[in-house]
Amino acid sequence: MSANELESAFLKIIAKVDEPDRPGLLDTPKRAAKAFEFLTNGYQKTPEEVVNGALFPSDNSEMVVVRDVELYSMCEHHLLPFIGKCHVAYLPSGKVIGLSKIARIVDVFARRLQIQENLTTQIANAIQELTDAEGVAVIIEAKHLCMMMRGVEKQNSMMQTSAMLGAFRENLATRNEFLSLLAIKS
Repeated sequence: MSANELESAFLKIIAKVDEPDRPGLLDTPKRAAKAFEFLTNGYQKTPEEVVNGALFPSDNSEMVVVRDVELYSMCEHHLLPFIGKCHVAYLPSGKVIGLSKIARIVDVFARRLQIQENLTTQIANAIQELTDAEGVAVIIEAKHLCMMMRGVEKQNSMMQTSAMLGAFRENLATRNEFLSLLAIKS
């Protein structure tokens, strides 16, 4: 869909609920189209592109943890945001990935229409495929505006999802080390 088509669609939506020629709404279709394009720009990127070869040889085989990576995504069911943080760990197997690349991989998938369950798995699978790690763990904690602003209107609800691959799935001690480093409270 072109930018003009997206702008036209937002104009139709606004016209259903308000007067689109009101001064405060005159440029809203254009701004909304631009915002929506930004919020869904993950469709134009791949994990391989954002990593851009930033994989480096390393003898390290100890756990690498990147925690509290902020994420902003859009619920595919209601087109409302969910906002939270992502924690990623991996066990290197001959190479490590550039630190900022993990956050970029999170954004590739978060900047798509999503459900949190799939987002968590997509991030884990991408890191596994790119690094050939012995294991990958991803936990996402997020607040969903589709649950907070509408429907049941529960303001303090938080959703947690996890994806555990390789050693994190198979070895309880490895999984527990990751969880203790995060100090996840139940």
